Amino acid sequence: MFDPDMLKFDEKGLIPAVVQDFYSRKVLTLAYMNRESLEITIREKRTCFWSRSRQELWRKGETSGNVQHVVRITADCDGDALTVEVVKDGPACHTGADSCFFQTLYGEEAGELSSIDALYALILGRKTEMKEGSYTSYLFGKGREKILKKIGEESSEVVIAAMKGSREETVFEVSDLAYHLLVLMAEDGITPEDIRKELASRHVVDTKVKQETMK
Repeated sequence: MFDPDMLKFDEKGLIPAVVQDFYSRKVLTLAYMNRESLEITIREKRTCFWSRSRQELWRKGETSGNVQHVVRITADCDGDALTVEVVKDGPACHTGADSCFFQTLYGEEAGELSSIDALYALILGRKTEMKEGSYTSYLFGKGREKILKKIGEESSEVVIAAMKGSREETVFEVSDLAYHLLVLMAEDGITPEDIRKELASRHVVDTKVKQETMK
């Protein structure tokens, strides 16, 4: 176990902390900690930083409710930087974005639908700002009953494709089903993070059951 006293704070008494989503591994933000904020973070198991602009301590989520629950803190090889792995209750960025890092300066733009989270964000946007000609906005406009009907139809099509043994068709139909499930989630206020947490909790339960059966 690394000794916190071996950390190297800069001349202002600060150390950079890269905050990372524990489940998706996405980098959420870069913040700074001093000794006091690090001690608070470890004690309360939620992120607390030092605001360089306001010159004061601030606990993430104290006003927004987007608390970050700390799972693990790791120091780099030189002890002058930290990674803080968290389970978050909401967006990391004050703009409402999932991560503070979303502006590409070099290289190809990440595909808009490169992840489940990105697709969910797009779907959510079609709900909050209804767009003419958008199928997603059309579904939200028709309401929950229409969304549930489409999920039923897509589920049947997945089964039919799988029964045929066609991998290509099954992938296509599973994608359709996944999309409509995300629409339902957005309609009911369920996030991909909620699903990840539920699956993670089942993994813990499954591991415990396995250990019990091996005794």
